[in-house]
Amino acid sequence: MIVENVSNRPGKRVHVVQGEFYVSTDPDVVLTTILGSCVAVCLRDPQVKVGGMNHFLLPDGKVEGLDEGRRFGAYAMELLINDLLRSGARRERLEAKMFGGARMFGGLSDVGASNIAFAEKFLADEGIPVLGGSVGGVGARRVQFWPHSGRAQQRTVTDTNELVPLREVARPKPVPVEDEGAVELF
Repeated sequence: MIVENVSNRPGKRVHVVQGEFYVSTDPDVVLTTILGSCVAVCLRDPQVKVGGMNHFLLPDGKVEGLDEGRRFGAYAMELLINDLLRSGARRERLEAKMFGGARMFGGLSDVGASNIAFAEKFLADEGIPVLGGSVGGVGARRVQFWPHSGRAQQRTVTDTNELVPLREVARPKPVPVEDEGAVELF
């Protein structure tokens, strides 16, 4: 979790990783992140030109450690909104852009869809309009957000190697070994 006004440093690029958020009023700051099933919400107050980005892993869950809540959407959204308000934003002027929530692995639960549903509901409940973004799909994306202007850019992240779906991976059959007195553990 990072909060800083870096208006005296030109051309600053800040990478927001999982469980973090960043708020800035600097026109030269660009916030970046890379997302798969995680979601990043970019919020901005266009009147005072303050904005920020968060990056969360799961919509919600049980918090057991001191920093455990940082990876959950509810906590990440509250931190981002509260810091924007402390920086002069007004809740009724906030606008959002949302990215991520891809389905990265077939056959497993769709965490990305759960993250998207959470973020959409949270923003709707708070009365914050979503002006744009890109959610869903099956691939990772790199996102850039300029909090001062509200400009956002996304690029897909592709792998040049062909991926084999998990269900098609050939696994060698175990060869039985005879050993008297051996114990086999699974």
